[in-house]
Order: sequence, then C-alpha cells, then structure tokens
Amino acid sequence: MIRPYTSADKEELLRVFALNTPLFFDKKEIKDFETYLQKNASTYLTIEVDNRIVGGTGYYVNKNDKSGRITWIFFDPEYAGQGLGKQAVYHCLERLNNHSNVEKFVVTTSQHAYQFFEIFGFNTNRIEKNYWGKGLDLYEMEKPK
Repeated sequence: MIRPYTSADKEELLRVFALNTPLFFDKKEIKDFETYLQKNASTYLTIEVDNRIVGGTGYYVNKNDKSGRITWIFFDPEYAGQGLGKQAVYHCLERLNNHSNVEKFVVTTSQHAYQFFEIFGFNTNRIEKNYWGKGLDLYEMEKPK
C-alpha cells in the first residue's frame, strides 16, 4: 500500500534508510532526508506491505525549471524485486502529471539505481563523480511529460 507519510512513520523510515547505507546513500544524507521530511511531508509517501513500513518516496514540483521530481525513493532490501519500486514511480508520475506547469520529469540517483529509472524512459543528462559521497556518483535523469 502507498499512503501519505505521517510523522509517526519517521523512525521506521530512518531504519529502512539505514539499510540502504552505504550502498545507495551516504551516511551524511540522513540529515538531508530528515530535513526533506520536515519541509515536504505533504508530498512524501510511505510504502507498506502487510502493515509494515518497507519504504518511501517523495515528489515535488520545481517551478524554476517546470519539472516534476521524484526523490528519496528507497526500500527495505528484503523486499527488492517485488515490484514496489515500479508502483512507487508510477504513483509519483501520476501525481506529477496532474500539475499543469510540469513539462518534464526529473530524478537524481546514483550509478547503482539509474538503470531502474531507464525502464520508465528516463535518460541520463549528467553524471558527477562522488557527488553524494565517496563512490556515489550523481546521475541526473530526465523524461519528457
């Protein structure tokens, strides 16, 4: 189930986030994620399986470049390969697609996940080495609306 985030979800999401560190996230990003939750709680989504929080994802509209962005997507590795990531991306794209001022979709990820986003038609625009942390490169990807 994909549902709106509530502050009661925070600790469990931080636990799941930690399971994805350091492969997908650098340790220092935990503070960035917490800040994101404080500022963007209304567009963050919690993902549950059998009433257990197993991941989350966020989305927002960047008015400066008219993009709809998917952000902070992660899952408990125990649930990998079950289609939850696809459901989450489609859910975010659907919500972003409803914004009339969105002209493109953007995701920023790493070399460990960019191929997943290619499935949805995202193309890599920019790569920056060690952007997220040592050994975690930025892959900025875009898809037309």
